[in-house]
Amino acid sequence: MGLLPMCITIFFARVIDVSLATFVTVLTVKSKRLLATILGFIDVIIWFLVVKEALNTNIKSMWIAFSYAGGYALGTFIGTTLSNKLINGKISAQVVIKNDSLQDVDKIRDAGFAVSQIDCTGKDNVKKLMLFIELDKKHLDDLKNIINNIDKDAFMVINETKYVVNGFFK
Repeated sequence: MGLLPMCITIFFARVIDVSLATFVTVLTVKSKRLLATILGFIDVIIWFLVVKEALNTNIKSMWIAFSYAGGYALGTFIGTTLSNKLINGKISAQVVIKNDSLQDVDKIRDAGFAVSQIDCTGKDNVKKLMLFIELDKKHLDDLKNIINNIDKDAFMVINETKYVVNGFFK
């Protein structure tokens, strides 16, 4: 195999390999063990064959290393993008808004989100509301738009949620 076909093969095999590896990592964190195991097996087979090809050639060229590294970089990008699009998850949002927005909390509820609220105090003893909202990741942009309309200076913290037991969420 010539240098160019080898570099192209290595590059695209690494894109597939690393995309799968990234996807496997996300699936593992989400406790989707069976699918993570199957895709992990395929990932390692591809990785092994690519490394074997890259290291067992008589061709001495930095282009092989660049192809390997470039495939890794693009595979990371594609893997994270696909994971974000394909793996729906639960997230929790903690939102701090102005206290005079109390009636606006109903706007969030009217949009179908379950909201728990507590009074809190912000900087300079300013009264605020802290909202706890559990939702599917696919609805995050909707929630952010509602919050921004209520209080453009709202403070939001978004976290991945591993498990949800009981309660209501959109």
